[in-house]
Amino acid sequence: MTLLIKNALAYIDNNFKLSDILIKDGLINSLGIAISSDGADRVIDALGKYILIPGFVDVHVHLREPGFSYKETIKSGSMAGAKAGYTTLCTMPNLNPAPDCPENLKVQTDLIERDAVINVLPFAAITKGRRGVGEVVDFSALADKAVGFSDDGTGVQTQELMKEAMEKCAALNKIISAHCEVNELLHGGYIHDGEYCKAHNHKGICSESEWAQIERDCNLAEQTGCKYHVCHISTKESVEIIRQAKARGVQVTCETGPHYLTMCDMDLQEDGRFKMNPPLRSREDMQALVEGVVDGTIDVIATDHAPHSAQEKAKGLAGSMMGVVGLETAFGVLYTRLVKAGVISLEKLIYMMSVRPREIFGLDGGRIEEGQIADLALINLDKKWIVNPDEFVTMGRATPFKDWELEGENLMTICKGEIVYEAL
Repeated sequence: MTLLIKNALAYIDNNFKLSDILIKDGLINSLGIAISSDGADRVIDALGKYILIPGFVDVHVHLREPGFSYKETIKSGSMAGAKAGYTTLCTMPNLNPAPDCPENLKVQTDLIERDAVINVLPFAAITKGRRGVGEVVDFSALADKAVGFSDDGTGVQTQELMKEAMEKCAALNKIISAHCEVNELLHGGYIHDGEYCKAHNHKGICSESEWAQIERDCNLAEQTGCKYHVCHISTKESVEIIRQAKARGVQVTCETGPHYLTMCDMDLQEDGRFKMNPPLRSREDMQALVEGVVDGTIDVIATDHAPHSAQEKAKGLAGSMMGVVGLETAFGVLYTRLVKAGVISLEKLIYMMSVRPREIFGLDGGRIEEGQIADLALINLDKKWIVNPDEFVTMGRATPFKDWELEGENLMTICKGEIVYEAL
């Protein structure tokens, strides 16, 4: 399909410029003012009011297939991403079978090829069985099929194992995306070991269980030259360790999630929709994360979209499974609470959600210019809406943002030149 979008405020070279965009054969064919509609199969007038951006990339999602399709499927999760303006999702490996060999990874890629409505790129496991102990996988056998390597849901527990993994990934120029968690420091905890935890007699997770492994791994990345990405950081110590490592020239990048930037442990309720791993930390931690976004220590914002069944999330903070959904609320939460509040610019948010993830993981797209792949989203910044989980496309319903009033709604998602979601 040849598609012409007229009068869009397009994100070009980190600025918004009024432009027409002609899309043909899956690519951005031309940009300019008053492009002729001759030959276009469809013309959309963006009214000089809607913004056109490179499609969002989420480098940390759980689409639950294979193995847990009662929670989410490749189809439902990718459709939720498309609704929210995402054109690429990177899927985490806590699946059954774990993608720790080409045969197991192929089970997932076959499903992706059949059912995904946008780009879905899988991570392979770091360790066999994704156990965080034992043996590392055959990285060379998986390297050309995986966007990177992760044991997400499990931290790699020994320095020796992580060093071996980093050395082998460095030789292949592949990235490790690490879930950092020291098992022996967990002590059965399930929310942050802070003020709310103590006041309500819960079991806490200490901050050191996260930052101790980040500190170890930054040192290993410095030794090995491995590209190292830290998943879902949540503590002030994590921010500072990564800040200092970057200053030393370590090839380290990191992400945090919308909930960690907008909520703290004192916002908890006795409800499973507030339970995730890592947990919501203290207000001081939240403020340090925001500062990390502002100063560039934190590179990208990823949702850690982690759907569970209603039954699995109905057992309060103590008994519910860890994980919340996040794709369909991410932009609205961040635009409302960070951009509209004057914390960061809209341009900075788009950079963190659309451009920087592609730079880190070596993905195509991210620029609105001639010849680039047409992975795009058209957004109405003025639209106000209330978060209603019953309206989600994802099969998951557990969100800490339920009933929040947000601004900014995606109207159309274009993936490889084809319209995959529309609400015009």
